[in-house]
Amino acid sequence: MPDQKKQRLAWAITGSGHYLRESLAVLQTLENVDIFLSKAAAEIIKQYGFQAQLDVTGHKVYQDKTASSVPVELFYAGKYHTLVIAPATSNTIAKMAYGFSDSLVTNLYAQAGKTRVPSIIFACDTVPEVGENSIESEAPRDNFVKVCPRKIDLENVEKLASFEHTKIAESFSCLCEAVSMRLADVHSRVG
Repeated sequence: MPDQKKQRLAWAITGSGHYLRESLAVLQTLENVDIFLSKAAAEIIKQYGFQAQLDVTGHKVYQDKTASSVPVELFYAGKYHTLVIAPATSNTIAKMAYGFSDSLVTNLYAQAGKTRVPSIIFACDTVPEVGENSIESEAPRDNFVKVCPRKIDLENVEKLASFEHTKIAESFSCLCEAVSMRLADVHSRVG
């Protein structure tokens, strides 16, 4: 049985700029976190000029550099109490919704589920705010673009929401609340 006092938070980032700056800011406030970057996330972080923001978190960073996603074995060892995937691209959401585990992030999600570790996912393509038909997303060089989620993207998020041990955060504020509540729950059990 894993030592719950030593368990950590696993936070995976995919290749989207949507709330990436904010996700990195939240990571700076957390302790006992390991960060996992998809290949696209590693590129996007540099493209957006966020490498220093990632580095200042002080967390251990794993990158998608092996065909077999070697870091997933940490879930088998009971190292993590929670997996957060934020931001999660529509590509990653689609793969997870249909059971693919062909990258570091999708493999982390599959292994978290198989080891009964709860996952909190913030999808880039979510339902826009009431009265809106698009969401504003950060692009490189301090630009913002309007993005209209496709029907298939929204359906994949809905499908993923039905998976056991999975919570979908429908907004960034919902993500922050879900992470905060989960950490409070974990700390109360090991306190």
